[in-house]
Amino acid sequence: MNSLNKVQLIGNLTANPEIKEIPNGQKVASFSIATNRVWKDAAGVKQEQVEFHNVTAWSFLATLLEQYTSKGKKIYVEGRLQTRSWDDPSGQKRYKTEVVAENIILLSSAGGGGGGDSETYSNASESEESASSAPKTRKAPKIEEEIHIEDIPF
Repeated sequence: MNSLNKVQLIGNLTANPEIKEIPNGQKVASFSIATNRVWKDAAGVKQEQVEFHNVTAWSFLATLLEQYTSKGKKIYVEGRLQTRSWDDPSGQKRYKTEVVAENIILLSSAGGGGGGDSETYSNASESEESASSAPKTRKAPKIEEEIHIEDIPF
């Protein structure tokens, strides 16, 4: 049996995406999405919990985020979980778990309000099947060069 590593989030950007370029010229975006869960406790009192999710997007998706998103915008992110580790300056082992975006749907309109049409964007190659085959799906060019963890600038 195969494994499954899939994450789907709908939330709001907590800040403008941080865009960097690695030495080979490829763009990478780092951003955070806030999601909230609302429920009533045993006493019938409304409760709310906010979660913050770190997300990384590469190539075409990074460019998309740079051009069309900003703090507070609602987006859908589909991807996989990945944990990176490194040693900090004091020699302590550090870990960061993040979502690596594979598809993004912009849910806020360009003008800032909600609603309106949304468009799906993907880093999937032409030979892979995209999660959304809607006519508005746009695929990024296939990434030919392997990306190494030490090339990531943050």
